[in-house]
Amino acid sequence: MPRFAYSARDSTGRTVNDEVTAPSRKDALRLLTTRGLQLLQLDELATNSRPGATATAVKKTNPLTLAPGKEATYSRAYFLPFLQALAELTTSGLSAGEAVRLLALRLKDRNLRGLSAAVWERLSEGQPLSKVMEQMPKVFDRQTISLVHAAEATGSLNEVLQRLITHHTEARALRQKLINALIYPVFVCIVAFGVILFFVLFLMPRLKTLLTSLGGKLPFATQLLVTSSELLLRYGIVLLPLAVFGVLLLWRWRHTDSGRTTTDAWFVQLPGIRRIVIDSALLNFSQTLAVLLQNGINPAEALRLTERTVGNRTVQTALRTATDRVLEGETLSIALSRTGYMPDLVLDRLAVGESTGQLAPCLRDIARNYAEIQTRRLQGLTTVISSSVLLMAFSFVGFIAYAIVSAVLAVSASFKF
Repeated sequence: MPRFAYSARDSTGRTVNDEVTAPSRKDALRLLTTRGLQLLQLDELATNSRPGATATAVKKTNPLTLAPGKEATYSRAYFLPFLQALAELTTSGLSAGEAVRLLALRLKDRNLRGLSAAVWERLSEGQPLSKVMEQMPKVFDRQTISLVHAAEATGSLNEVLQRLITHHTEARALRQKLINALIYPVFVCIVAFGVILFFVLFLMPRLKTLLTSLGGKLPFATQLLVTSSELLLRYGIVLLPLAVFGVLLLWRWRHTDSGRTTTDAWFVQLPGIRRIVIDSALLNFSQTLAVLLQNGINPAEALRLTERTVGNRTVQTALRTATDRVLEGETLSIALSRTGYMPDLVLDRLAVGESTGQLAPCLRDIARNYAEIQTRRLQGLTTVISSSVLLMAFSFVGFIAYAIVSAVLAVSASFKF
């Protein structure tokens, strides 16, 4: 019967290196799982054909080993698919290490298979999953690493993975809604801009030539349109590169520390955008904090981890101050009320959640409400933008039609029969 050498971690966290006899690798995995061991590595032993020879582990080139630094090519896009694939195997009874090894062998997606191989390469060296994730910061965020670390300590990896998947799936669905809602307004803006350029740069110069050849004085509307077209044709070749350069310069400045801090402060103060930015930050804050608290992260560490996930630095600074107050003994609802960003009704719900010991479920409800509010607000905003752009485009086309017709009538009236 085949024999397997294994390395595993017992319930106390101690690493165990031993051998087990089983009909197959799958049976060996099942046997070790029933013993309460968290498998790190499992190798089948081969027996030499000479009588009395001892069993030795089969040493083969590891087909899953990647060159150092290979994981740096992987991005955040592979994070959720990896967790989903891992949860499917761990739920069926496999340990995290064996599940990652199988993913590295059997996944169809080349990049995801490579990521699994990079994770398995370190797991096979005896490192825990949370430590391996910590070495890949471009793929795994600090919140996920902390949750997986806590799950390894409490033996609740499956539950934590499912909650992480649910949380990030909801966040991705919300981002997709935002993108889908912006597609139509952007399309309308591009079409309207194209129509305006066509009239000003292509149609108007030809109409000017025609009207000038007929003689007569042009009406004010027509003259304004013709002058605008001439200015755009004459100075457009200079203004367009300057505009592009200005946008690129602003974009580069936005990605500096001072630029990010300044522009984030602008976004919080701009009417119309202020509420969207603040609500987005509070939505992310409540979602992440709820997940961390539900999975056993202590409140102090959960608050510190959560405040780093807020994108706007102005709101992040206010939340950091609130976290300091909570660590000094103040309740979360009172500390957040001092920021001036959270509505009174939400603060009251937080106070009730704190008093009843149901803070995490309360935060989940708040996050759900914020998500619904953001969706409705975005739908209304996109409708207003689309309608405004269409109205402006139609108005401009109407003005052009009026200018052309009035010019034709003026020229016709100047003819003497």
